[in-house]
Amino acid sequence: MDFRVRPGEVQEDQVTALLERYSSKWPTSLFMGAAIASIIGSMVLKNQRKHHDALFVGQWVAPFLILGLYNKSVKQHGSDTAQSRRFEPRESDEREESMSAS
Repeated sequence: MDFRVRPGEVQEDQVTALLERYSSKWPTSLFMGAAIASIIGSMVLKNQRKHHDALFVGQWVAPFLILGLYNKSVKQHGSDTAQSRRFEPRESDEREESMSAS
């Protein structure tokens, strides 16, 4: 039995589509710049002996980079791109149906 989700089998909700519509207009370099600014900001705070604040700002780097990857993915692949394609049944589903019919 195959439990994998195939493209077009599950659709995103309208809130996700709305967020992706707006965020796809932002340049991916915005997130890279925010990550670099976080690194620099953390270094400045560390030099000012504000260690707790430096750690706090330094932890923003990974989320900014992840958001940049997500933004790039939405731009390249879109939201539910397989939605317009007709869903084709899996070979394993067809075999299961023929086995249950006999």
